[in-house]
Amino acid sequence: MAGGAVSNSTYTSTKDTGAKPGSYLFPFILVTSLFFLWGLAYGLLDVLNKHFQEVLNITTKRSTLLQGAYFGAYFLMALPAGMFMNKFGYKKGIILGLMLYAIGAFLFYPAASALNFDFFLAALFILACGLACLETAANPYVTVLGATETSEQRLNLSQCFNGLGSFLGPIIGGKLFFGAGNGDLTTVQLTYIAIGIIVLLIAGFFYRTPLPEIKEAEQEGKEVMEDTRPLFAHRHFVLGVVAQFFYVAAQVGVGALFINYVTTYWHGISTEKASYLLAVGMALFMGGRFVGTALMRTIAPNVLLAVYAFVNMCLCAFVMTGSGAPSVYALIAVFFFMSIMFPTIFALGVKDLGKNTKRGASFQVMSIVGGASVPYIMGIVTEWQSLAISYGIPTICFFIVFLYGWRGYKRV
Repeated sequence: MAGGAVSNSTYTSTKDTGAKPGSYLFPFILVTSLFFLWGLAYGLLDVLNKHFQEVLNITTKRSTLLQGAYFGAYFLMALPAGMFMNKFGYKKGIILGLMLYAIGAFLFYPAASALNFDFFLAALFILACGLACLETAANPYVTVLGATETSEQRLNLSQCFNGLGSFLGPIIGGKLFFGAGNGDLTTVQLTYIAIGIIVLLIAGFFYRTPLPEIKEAEQEGKEVMEDTRPLFAHRHFVLGVVAQFFYVAAQVGVGALFINYVTTYWHGISTEKASYLLAVGMALFMGGRFVGTALMRTIAPNVLLAVYAFVNMCLCAFVMTGSGAPSVYALIAVFFFMSIMFPTIFALGVKDLGKNTKRGASFQVMSIVGGASVPYIMGIVTEWQSLAISYGIPTICFFIVFLYGWRGYKRV
């Protein structure tokens, strides 16, 4: 058992094995803390996008390469992370992710000293490789730390803390990066040094804490054992990867150009205030996960996913009109209805994969590469047409998510 787990038995849920619910509580809390860490990294990303435009004098289109480096790392690292965890277990995968996260954060210091945007891209790529390890481990780990029938609710609850990190990121970035007298990258250096130190401390805590290691290959659930199909024979998994690609594309596209949109269409508003509005959106994102987790007690997760996706299609269509403050409010509201999408698609996509759960999780995380391309495409559309029209791309992406919630989730 990796990391000196507290038991030498394998399990998938309290229902399947008879394990006491309390035996999962501390591992659940500890792993849930990781969701906050990558939420904070993501919350800072969109603020950095605008900050680098101003300090390094780069174009909007070029600044979206930050999202390309960040989400491209997920694509390249997800499968190796899954292979690593298949061999060494979830705990060591988490520690590897935390170490890469810290290294990437520390590299922001020399990148800022050199005023080199390419150096920042390399540092962010390493940092995001760490996040890919954390997501590949934490998302499926949470889904199996309890009863199978409540896996979507459990993952949405953990993702609430991801939303908390995403909410605090723009507030921290807006105050430190855009505050008076902060026209350089000194505050960026200090912020990421502090993050790197905190991440190292958490890595040490994980190293010293025993965690149960869940081995899908030895699961006792009858339904899982009888399903011997290869991974890609599971239709709901394949379509889940597709839906996740387009969801993340939409989420990243909405956030990447948010500050640009606000300062363009809400005349007279400052960049700093626009970053605080982004924080409001992230707060709705966080609150939406709590609300969604509660609603899933009475509404099927796929139904809620489809309804939320449809609402976001309508909101993005209005955002495309560029109608001043009302369209900004609509854009902020999009965050609330995005809240449940990633964890719900993830949980629906990896459900009943049995021994293929870790590999399935790797492909789900790889699909996050959707976020690498769409912001750049939106930057091209912005130069060709307008910033408002570029939000037609997330509209299309939400339509794909709607189809998955409507029919694609079904396990056949």
